[in-house]
Amino acid sequence: MTARPRLTFFRALFGVATLLGLFSSFQAYQSVRFLYPSENPSVLLLLGLNLGYWYAWALLAPIAVATTRRFPVEKGKLLRSIPVHVLMLCILTVVHIGMFEWWRITLSHLFWHGAMKTTWLSQVGKTILNNFDYEMMAYWAIVGAYSAVRYHGEAQERALKASRLDTQLAEAQLQALQRQLHPHFLFNTLNAISALMHRDVEAADQMLSRLSDLLRIALDQRGQQEVALKDELEFLQKYLEIEQARFGDRLTVEFAVDPETLDAQVPNLILQPLVENSIRHAVAVRIEPGHIAVKARRVEDVLELTVRDNGPGMPPGRLASPARGLGLSNTRSRLERLYGAAQHLTFAEPPGGGLIVTVSLPFREEEVAEIDDFSEEIKGVA
Repeated sequence: MTARPRLTFFRALFGVATLLGLFSSFQAYQSVRFLYPSENPSVLLLLGLNLGYWYAWALLAPIAVATTRRFPVEKGKLLRSIPVHVLMLCILTVVHIGMFEWWRITLSHLFWHGAMKTTWLSQVGKTILNNFDYEMMAYWAIVGAYSAVRYHGEAQERALKASRLDTQLAEAQLQALQRQLHPHFLFNTLNAISALMHRDVEAADQMLSRLSDLLRIALDQRGQQEVALKDELEFLQKYLEIEQARFGDRLTVEFAVDPETLDAQVPNLILQPLVENSIRHAVAVRIEPGHIAVKARRVEDVLELTVRDNGPGMPPGRLASPARGLGLSNTRSRLERLYGAAQHLTFAEPPGGGLIVTVSLPFREEEVAEIDDFSEEIKGVA
């Protein structure tokens, strides 16, 4: 325990002792007035006695705390800890009563101007016999209070560590997803540019420009767990422009995005793996034209993101657990880490064929003053 927490601990300890002393003094004053109406008890004497009683325990409490820290009263350690605490209880009881009786004799000289008729040692023995149960309760109250504070602190520390681990895991998954996207996509794009250079230099130049824009956005958003949906769509649009340059008329993309969802917070790179999955299974492996529809809408407090393609759908038996690829498994894990039970990632095969992937997550808006009119821009992607 460092100097500052130790000072805070002792302040709290003597603050509690003061409150208990004041309460005990008030109770003793009322009891004397009720039992002996003719008596006029000294308020200062009662305060001195009761504050002295609790301040003595405050001075001894660190010993009880140190014992509890060394021998915690918890499951699996009781057989070792209980005998130690019983021994410490007896020792501290004798010491506490000895301190209090010395204080009471001192007060008797101050208020009664004379010594008590009994000796200090005989008074200590008598008080031990009469008040051992109260002393025992005081000791166990200190042990219980410290144990409760300790367990609460440990629980908070575990929760903080778990939260940090979740954040680190989510960041690692995001970095893994980015590392997966960049080499895989970059190699395909560079191969396409290389092929275009021999027959359409202008198209190759446009693809290089789009690749530069895409990488710039990826670097700007590096390490961000959440981005506005409009930023995610901007990244997706740059990605699709390059893919459309590769596939030409074989790939068409349709966007249907409610304007009120553009500032909603979504996980970074949440849509790209889903669209890439559709391109791989609905376009790249087929001769027929592929169509992908990306939709976003708000349903009360839920944001729904949907990616639909007209491909062959899932193989038999895969629809129940389709997220086996690295991209989809990362997507599912990130959603679970970021939103817990408040998110859903579902797969469905519509009657007309193809696959529908739906991401549902809590609707939260980014605090910005203006909303870019992205809905007009994305109409041009087809």
